[in-house]
Amino acid sequence: MSDSERDTASGAAPEHPHAVDQHGVHTDPAALEELADAAGAEHVTGPGPDGAVTGYRAGRTLRLGVELRRQLRRRRTQLLLAFVVLLPFILVAAFEIGEAEANPRSGGFIDLATASAPNFVVVALFVSGSFLLPMIVALYFGDTIASESSWSSLKYLLAIPVPRHRLLRQKAVASGLLSALTIVVLPVSAFVAGTIWYGTGEAISPTGDAIPFSDSIVALALATAYLLVHLAWVAGLALLLSVSTDAPLGAVGGAVLASILSQILNQITALGDLRDFLPTHFSFAWMDLIATDVEWTRIASGALSATVYATVFGLLAARRFATKDVTS
Repeated sequence: MSDSERDTASGAAPEHPHAVDQHGVHTDPAALEELADAAGAEHVTGPGPDGAVTGYRAGRTLRLGVELRRQLRRRRTQLLLAFVVLLPFILVAAFEIGEAEANPRSGGFIDLATASAPNFVVVALFVSGSFLLPMIVALYFGDTIASESSWSSLKYLLAIPVPRHRLLRQKAVASGLLSALTIVVLPVSAFVAGTIWYGTGEAISPTGDAIPFSDSIVALALATAYLLVHLAWVAGLALLLSVSTDAPLGAVGGAVLASILSQILNQITALGDLRDFLPTHFSFAWMDLIATDVEWTRIASGALSATVYATVFGLLAARRFATKDVTS
């Protein structure tokens, strides 16, 4: 006989599926199991011989797939992905409405936007590199821990318990994958729009170099990979701010403002070689790939600079979170 049948036979009313006690705590086992599944926790049965709860595995808590599905269901993520898909088509409309260039095979990258699909992708990455791309990374990483604090759910994740180092790592990995997905969608969407409107011609550089279509695809793939590496410094800083505050907007805004400030300082030529140490100094080094003879010096310097900054910020974030007094 089931529990509900025994309750009915004894005259007791079956428990409400979302019953709570007088303190507002869930008492229904199904509700508790649902909450545990959301965090990836195993079903536990009590303490084992070594003192640990039987069935508990730290490596099974906060599974990456669960976190990714949760983030993909958020309206913020969906709107951001939709925007980067639509942005190239907005640019196409702007070029179609604007005056046509008399000679589409000369001038700067903006003037060359309508020369071919590869050129259009270059322009899409160029116009979004100063603000949009850093903002995307800052949004994912700055929101990841701070949002849990603002929702007062961080302490419950740690009480499951999810080890702090695992929680931070899983959140960072999920944010990194979402950032990479969103950034990669932009050139892919731009390539589709460019192919429809401008064809699959050669990529023309401002210096007059004409790069075959197949080679330009490789160059654009490398440019996207470079942007992912370069923006790692924004990810590290946003993650550090996210574990330091309970306000997601403060963490996201702080990382974006740091990027803007670095870009402003980079424009001050009086700083001389000191600008080389700014994290945004090599933001557009990927444009060196659009040439017949690629100069790798700036690209390598930009990748090294971003890696150093990201490592320092990441270590500081891990240290801060490991010692933080979590009350929310």
